Formats: sequence, C-alpha cells, structure tokens
Amino acid sequence: MAENTLTLTVAHGTTKHNITLTAQEGHELLLKDLCETLTEATGVPAPSQKIIFKGKSLKEMEVSLSTFGIKQGCKLMMIGKRNSPEEDAELKKLKDIEKSVEQTAKKLEKVDGELTGLKNGFLAKELQAEALNKMDHRVKVAAEQLMKILEEIGAMRLPESFSDCRMKKKGLVKTVQGFLAQCDKIEAGISDHLAKIQTKNLALAE
Repeated sequence: MAENTLTLTVAHGTTKHNITLTAQEGHELLLKDLCETLTEATGVPAPSQKIIFKGKSLKEMEVSLSTFGIKQGCKLMMIGKRNSPEEDAELKKLKDIEKSVEQTAKKLEKVDGELTGLKNGFLAKELQAEALNKMDHRVKVAAEQLMKILEEIGAMRLPESFSDCRMKKKGLVKTVQGFLAQCDKIEAGISDHLAKIQTKNLALAE
C-alpha cells in the first residue's frame, strides 16, 4: 500500500503545506488529485491554481504526477487566490441546494427499491394497488421538489468571474434534470404495474 501514498511539500505564499495523496488500488495520482487536495488545504479553487515544479507551470490535469517527475518528498509551489467572500457565499448556497437534491434523490431511490420488491411479489396482491398509488404520490412530490430546486438554481445570477460557482451551477442543473428523468421512469413503471393489476382483476371478475 505504501507506494500508493505520496507526501509532498507545497509552498503557497509564506505558508508551506505538507500534502499527502493516496491513490486507489491500480490508479495513478494525477495533477487534478493534487489540485483538489490543495483546494481543501488552502481554499484556492482548482481553476485558480497555478502549480509550479522545477520552474515549470503544470497544466495538464489528467496527467499523472509521476509523468511530471514528481516523487515522494518533492517540493512544489502554488500561486493562486481564494474565492472572494461573495463567491464563497454563492458556493455555500449551491452546496445547500446540492444537499436537498441528495435528500430528494434518496427518497426516489427508496420508492424505486419498493417498486422492484413489489414487482418481485414481496407484497400480497390485494395490497399492491394501494401501495402503488402511495408510491406514485411520493414520486410526484419528489418531482415537484426537484422542479422547485431547478427554479431556485435558475434564479441565481452569477457574475462571469464566478467561474467555480458557474461550473457547480451547471453541474447541479444536469444532476437535477437526471433525477427528474428518473421520476418519469419510476412513474411509468408504477402506472404500468397498476394497469397490469387492473387487467388481471377485470379478468378475474369476468
């Protein structure tokens, strides 16, 4: 495991940071891994960082550190400023929104799991219709919450210079749209199963 861990010294202004990076089994450490860790240590967002090693500025995020010749105990330098307090405030808002998206996604996951269980016959047939209607209601509530979140994100006006925020906002919109598509898929599955039950019931009644 030792070879998967790399400790480096990175000077930023007058401060020196001892950075320890750990690679997953079978993976190499990339420049972007270093930048992400430096963001945590210094608060400087990755796009604003300039990493200098042996007088050269490193730019290729997907290139491994070993390719640059960076080994255990190497010394590097980082230039870059933290976000402005205004941008940090917007980032915090986006992070809070992200948390509510995650909570809604968990509710969806639960309904999806219950629907799979129901289809596999884990619930008595006479209870299925009522359970499906309740599930349908929960999915509709989740979809409503996600739509509200989309509106909230859309209402955020971010200056051009807030590149970190703009990137996060874009990613969040994509994530929410993905979950909305999942809502549609689950709803379709519910109504499909409801239709099957009703068809069976009609057949039995005849």
